[in-house]
Amino acid sequence: MHTEHDWITTPVTEDLFRGALEVEHTGRGVLPHRLPAWARSQNADGQLAMAESQPSGVRLAFRTRATAIELEAVRTKRVYVGAPPRPDGVYELLVDGSPAGRASVPGGNTLTIDMTAGTAEHRPGPPGTVSFTGLADGSKDVEIWLPHNETTELLSLRTDAPVERAADPGRRVWLHHGSSISHGSDAASPTTTWPALAASLGGVELINLGFGGGALLDPFTARTLRDTPADLVSIKLGINLVNSDLMRLRAFTPAVHGFLDTVREGHPTTPLLVVSSVLCPIHEDTPGPAVPDFSGMSDGQLRFRAVGDPAERASGKLTLNVIRDELARIVAQRAAEDPNIHYLDGRELYGEADAAELPLPDGIHPDAATHRRLGERFAKLAFAADGVFGDGGA
Repeated sequence: MHTEHDWITTPVTEDLFRGALEVEHTGRGVLPHRLPAWARSQNADGQLAMAESQPSGVRLAFRTRATAIELEAVRTKRVYVGAPPRPDGVYELLVDGSPAGRASVPGGNTLTIDMTAGTAEHRPGPPGTVSFTGLADGSKDVEIWLPHNETTELLSLRTDAPVERAADPGRRVWLHHGSSISHGSDAASPTTTWPALAASLGGVELINLGFGGGALLDPFTARTLRDTPADLVSIKLGINLVNSDLMRLRAFTPAVHGFLDTVREGHPTTPLLVVSSVLCPIHEDTPGPAVPDFSGMSDGQLRFRAVGDPAERASGKLTLNVIRDELARIVAQRAAEDPNIHYLDGRELYGEADAAELPLPDGIHPDAATHRRLGERFAKLAFAADGVFGDGGA
């Protein structure tokens, strides 16, 4: 029951979303996606299907005089067998660009994943409601950033004053693709993933196609990047190709060229930044795959370890250093005819000194403090006046 306010229910329509590439109508609500339906139909990987439905970087944007806002949603929360419970997803409210509240939705579905057995069990659950009250009266721009790490089906938006579509902010659009680190794994909230932080510092609108486990040079991802309007494009490659042990160097080089060729079909002169992996000690010179290590969980922290043989680099197995060297070579080769393509070594964002100060808790993923450092470093390197994405850059 809603007795304190005279609620107005506004349909959650496509024009209220920013950062989503498609909005699926489910019968009872809407589900934002970060891959279009045609791309999802070509995907056979359950991990990627889950990741693209988690709305990292996706937010509702509208203008209203409301002093109270409610959003009813059904979340899908992940539970990993043998691992500590994951924190609840966070909804963050921004009013005129400033933080104004955060909360989580109770209830929802549960997806129980057994990484050892390779199985997943889905159990349905009830919807929940997130509420923001006590907002200042007066017309204001409102954004509600959806949880970056929970599939989120939105059922209704209720306010105590009418809602209208927000004006176009007129900022440049930055389209980014990467791994779970770009997705925001282990960040504290949706606005504090490193791409969201970098976008805020750079004054740009973010479309985040960072997919947990899914930066694997898939052709449908390249075509999605090609077809998405953007002023700036970055592609971060490395860790997923190593920790999945997906391909060898012989396949990697032409796959990168093909991926970049496809992106360039839609963005022929757009500033394009190719970024290699941040430092990940377990995979710098040791190939994948990476496997979960449950043996040392006395502190409650799941960790990963690399189980490849370094000697297999001679036969083309990929490590992060192998990939960095090849990406640098590929970009230098292409730059002879494409002056708007650039390379950034990911260790400039997080290197050996950073790892000593802020080690990766599970061996692969950064924590909240490291996400902040990554975002600040990327903004300084890319969005500075003389950076690749700066007003005075190339």
